[in-house]
Amino acid sequence: MHHLHLTYAVLGTSGVVLALASRRVRRWPLSEPLVALLLGVALGPHLLGVVDLPAERRDLLLLEGSRLLLAWSVTAAALRFPAHELRALVRPALLLLAVVMPLSALLGGAAALLTGLPLAAALLVGACLCPTDPVLAASVVSGDLAESTLPARLRQVLTVESGANDGLALPLVALALAAVLPQESAGSAVAGLLQEVLVGTAVGLAAGWMAGRGLRLASGRQALGDGPRLVFTLLLAVAVLGVARVLGGDGVLAAFVAGLAYNRLVPDSDRSPQDAVDEAVNRYAVLPLFLLLGAVLPWGGWLDLGPGALAFAALVLLVRRLPVVLALSRPLGLRGRDALFAGWFGPMGVSALFYLAHSLHRGVQDPRVFAAGTLAVAVSVVAFGVSASPLTRLYGRTGERAR
Repeated sequence: MHHLHLTYAVLGTSGVVLALASRRVRRWPLSEPLVALLLGVALGPHLLGVVDLPAERRDLLLLEGSRLLLAWSVTAAALRFPAHELRALVRPALLLLAVVMPLSALLGGAAALLTGLPLAAALLVGACLCPTDPVLAASVVSGDLAESTLPARLRQVLTVESGANDGLALPLVALALAAVLPQESAGSAVAGLLQEVLVGTAVGLAAGWMAGRGLRLASGRQALGDGPRLVFTLLLAVAVLGVARVLGGDGVLAAFVAGLAYNRLVPDSDRSPQDAVDEAVNRYAVLPLFLLLGAVLPWGGWLDLGPGALAFAALVLLVRRLPVVLALSRPLGLRGRDALFAGWFGPMGVSALFYLAHSLHRGVQDPRVFAAGTLAVAVSVVAFGVSASPLTRLYGRTGERAR
């Protein structure tokens, strides 16, 4: 327990320091998650040795920490734009979820074969990496730079995709788990999937509707203060996550659906204050998790993957998503450079960590799964951490301004 409490102290203190220096950090050529990742590496067992957790506590912190952050982030993603603006995104969202995401899982799995993993385990790695991360994606689609540079439709497409596919990646992960784990059968996996998706959707719809109606009623009676209003959706996300999990549903999917239902019921004046909360969660509340990741990166496990690990890391960045989005640019309603931008900015982060930790929790024993998955996440954090601001500015200089 001493190691766990020391980890809390280090993660929390480091997050506070980074938050206090947030304006200076924002001027660096590195993203906040990348700074936290590098700090975690420095504090980990291979350098300073301040954070050194046994595997079971590492896995629990990664699982529950990423689950909570995802619930907050996908709820915020559902509220980033007015509900009426999201109706035009149904077709591209369906294409991204039903075509791009499964193909990304297959391409990521094919790349993972280069690490020496057996086919089923490689497909599991690909499934864990297929959802785009709402936390890292938020740094690209929100904020003054994005809003003044990127077209609204491009930001909306990336937002809806990153919010929805984190919960809907579960079927792909569950099917891959059924192939990896001998105790899992295809029938039980499908039945479990249906239950998690249906229960999660029902809980999200009910909770979002009740929260929206409750907010309107409390606002009409002037019973809701400004402080509680600001954190209302964070509390909603936690409640929905807990209820869905207790009832056997997908908590992350439930949080996103709740955010969509809530968005439809509340006016923009009640939705807009969430922008500050959105930024706080996606830029700062997430920092301890990336710091923890930096401290527990399996350097020895990466070496055990062999020389194919370098090719895997490169291919998972360049091939997992980009060519699929470019090929579907016309059905997605994206111009060439918009498709190029959307294809590149499909980062792997908190959502991938969640599914990797979920796989370990379900009984996956092969350490190469965690090693390959964390290698992809680390490379993704570095690549997108150094390219987000420069490429967004380049987009603004080479075409039309945001509209």
